[in-house]
Amino acid sequence: MGTYLNPDNVLFHKCLNSKIYVDKTELIRCTNKLLDTENNLICVSRPRRFGKSMALKMLAAYYSKGCDSLNMFENLKIGQDTSFEKGLNQYDVLLIDMQGVIGSAMTEAQAQQELAEFYKRLPHMSDYETEKIKHPMLEAVQQRLIRDIRENEEYAGYIPEDETFLGNALQAVYKHTGNRFILLIDEWDCIFRNYEDDRLLQDKYIHWLRDMFKNMELLPAYALVYITGILPVKRYGTQSALNNFMEYTFLSPMKMAEFAGFTEEEVKNLCGEYGVDFEEMSRWYNGYSFKNVERIYNPRSVVCAIENEEFGNFWTSTGTYESVKKPIEMNFDGLREKVITMLGNGRCRVDTGMFNNTMTSLESADDVLTLLIHLGYLGYDAGKKEVYIPNREIRDEFVRAIKGDKWTLTFEAISRSEELLETTIAGDEETVAACIEKVHEDNTAILTYNNENALSCIIQIAYYQAQDEYMLVREMPAGKGFCDIAFIPRTGVDKPAMVVELKWNQDVMTAIDQIRDRNYSGIFQKYFGEVLLVGISYDKDSKGKKHYCKIERIRKKQ
Repeated sequence: MGTYLNPDNVLFHKCLNSKIYVDKTELIRCTNKLLDTENNLICVSRPRRFGKSMALKMLAAYYSKGCDSLNMFENLKIGQDTSFEKGLNQYDVLLIDMQGVIGSAMTEAQAQQELAEFYKRLPHMSDYETEKIKHPMLEAVQQRLIRDIRENEEYAGYIPEDETFLGNALQAVYKHTGNRFILLIDEWDCIFRNYEDDRLLQDKYIHWLRDMFKNMELLPAYALVYITGILPVKRYGTQSALNNFMEYTFLSPMKMAEFAGFTEEEVKNLCGEYGVDFEEMSRWYNGYSFKNVERIYNPRSVVCAIENEEFGNFWTSTGTYESVKKPIEMNFDGLREKVITMLGNGRCRVDTGMFNNTMTSLESADDVLTLLIHLGYLGYDAGKKEVYIPNREIRDEFVRAIKGDKWTLTFEAISRSEELLETTIAGDEETVAACIEKVHEDNTAILTYNNENALSCIIQIAYYQAQDEYMLVREMPAGKGFCDIAFIPRTGVDKPAMVVELKWNQDVMTAIDQIRDRNYSGIFQKYFGEVLLVGISYDKDSKGKKHYCKIERIRKKQ
């Protein structure tokens, strides 16, 4: 048992000992099916704190020869599967936290000195020399891993003393013993995220990965390779750097969807066990959707909300709002319109196909939106190819990100939205019309003005803070049609329900009459009390595009 080779099961044991543990061991059933097959190279990418590292701890505890994990797994879900004993503590496992091993390797004085000298010489090297030279950081990492394997008494004599390539070291052990390895690599993409301006290091790293996993002579030594990161495998032009890996991404997790986060059933069970309001949990952390699993929750935030007995921005607080702010401030055509549409609870079409799986080579609005999907800041509907802001926590992060000169008018509208709600409830029609007119006018340069869908987005921007107390539903089936926007009070909120109908180039009373004639107020089946009928219209041909508001009150009786 070493630091990297054949780890024990202590890390996974800590997961099991935690107050909240959600059993995801059925993932092992999937990996067992791939052992020693032609499809045994897997890349799983999803946002930070979405369970990637926990999955590797679990796989290491299950497969590693360095421990006995029978008692640990037999009462979990995988313990009931017919493949349970297939790989249980049967393999040589190399568990590599790429970010951690880089940090550990570079603490050595010799490695630091070599790295400094390398970059000092770099400007004076020819292209040929640059192409042929080895990168000291990658060499230090490999030396550390090879040293760990050599410290295993069983394998000490099989690796030549001058060997510096990890793949050759593993192949040497395999040729002498017939033992195949399982490689579990976490944060495989950290070099692209942490050294985003060091193109040489990135190129050398990609070539190292290719040498490790595209060399046909080395592949027999691997029983399984399972790598995780935030970004999918980097692409150059139209080709993937490692196109022999089966990829499961946040765009298309396929059969891995149920392991991409907490499912709705799992969250309901946790809420029931710990007495937590499921509706509020859903509002804060739900919103990710995949073809095979309709609702996925942010696991980090769900656990923290239960642990701390309150809801809050737990996942976003582990990162920085710059992850959102920098990309959405890029001057790509249509990007700001799409962001404002999503802030208004709308959805936007996106083409994810041209994204090069990098955080720096962004060339279009679609690239930015695709990056934000991979980072977890946007949900993605693969069927409709649409993006959206998934939940309250992410919505708050976007609001923080638009505090700046480029978003001043939008942020001001959001800041005044609570006051607008109170003005609406008070029935001040002229002030409501004037406020909405200003928000609409301020965003004319960004959104298509004479468009009912754009006006609907503007209304939801204008009433942005209402989402704390209301569930806002666009195009909600009601009576004999669909109301434009329904404001449904959340549990415990003592404020009237609202039905908002939008019109342009029509009298505002037309909107009120439509709400009445089509019985839109009937949508509030479980709500009894005051309902505001709110009609909003504007005259697109008038000077200043005059807006009008009409508010009527009815009482819904039991």
